[in-house]
Amino acid sequence: MSTGERTIAAGEAMNADARDADRPNERFAIDVEGLNKHFGDRHVVVDLSLRVRYGEIFGFLGPNGSGKTTSIRMMCGLLRPDSGRGTCLGYDVIRETAAIKRNVGYMTQRFSLWEDLTIAENLDFVARMYGMPHRREAVARALDSLGLADRRDQLAGALSGGWKQRLALAACLLHEPRLLLLDEPTAGVDPKARRDFWDEIHRLAADGISVLVSTHYMDEAERCHRLAYISAGRLLAQGTADEVIASQRLAAWSVSGREAPDEVERLRALPGVARVTAFGNTLHVTGDDAALLERSMRSIAQREHLRVEPIEPTLEDAFIRLMDAPGAEPEASPKAARRDAAARPPSEGGPAR
Repeated sequence: MSTGERTIAAGEAMNADARDADRPNERFAIDVEGLNKHFGDRHVVVDLSLRVRYGEIFGFLGPNGSGKTTSIRMMCGLLRPDSGRGTCLGYDVIRETAAIKRNVGYMTQRFSLWEDLTIAENLDFVARMYGMPHRREAVARALDSLGLADRRDQLAGALSGGWKQRLALAACLLHEPRLLLLDEPTAGVDPKARRDFWDEIHRLAADGISVLVSTHYMDEAERCHRLAYISAGRLLAQGTADEVIASQRLAAWSVSGREAPDEVERLRALPGVARVTAFGNTLHVTGDDAALLERSMRSIAQREHLRVEPIEPTLEDAFIRLMDAPGAEPEASPKAARRDAAARPPSEGGPAR
């Protein structure tokens, strides 16, 4: 993430804090504590406690099967937790789910609008489902704001991944929600479309809309104001990108040169080396013991064909370390996955049932 992008994110976070002060009874868009969920004998979310500020972009990260989608659905009233408490937009996540659904836009992992309808017909249908007054004006605004007006008569099924993504976001925004829940919204989308999507997310956050987004992309995670990492249903870390990196206390070194790729196994055997990752002719070496790792790196720095130097650990380094932690790997459970899928809302962008 560039210095400019970090500065922008920090400024937006400060603006979010200022907006919080104007909401004495609703400091947080999401404020949940001790949420738990079981599917059969599998404990898929364990004592989840999370706070998302108003106007904040909050990144929710973790491996597949870690409990991200289940957590999101509990927080927006689509799935009842087994235990715990909390609020979403000031409404109780157990007793006031209908009010939450009216004020939240939920974009699911999988495109689930109607592929045999045009873009405009999809949006009009969603507006009818919400019972929106002046729906034609609302649809026109959505088409213009997401750059869809020129494609309004194109069938949704003929759209590329990036344009489907825009349509899904437009459907989420039709009823002017105060909170967006985006579940891996850019999976399978090309880099330019991803960047355009995130520019739009930052614009929405600047307008005061809170965003909780799950993603696997580190460049997207770095564009969030704050992050949380979940694995095997447990929240393992949260904070700004810099805070998450610092919390792992990692040391990192770069080993580069034409013959560097041939050194992978030798490096992995050195004291203090926890992980070695190849990037072309450069090796990224990390470890938990900075002093021990430095001694090992200095020992190979004398070789003429290698360039060895300390570098700053990255967010990806931090998350890989979290994934490698004992008990962090989620267990596969097809039965639980089927139950989770069966409980998903039938329509992306439409009213949650």
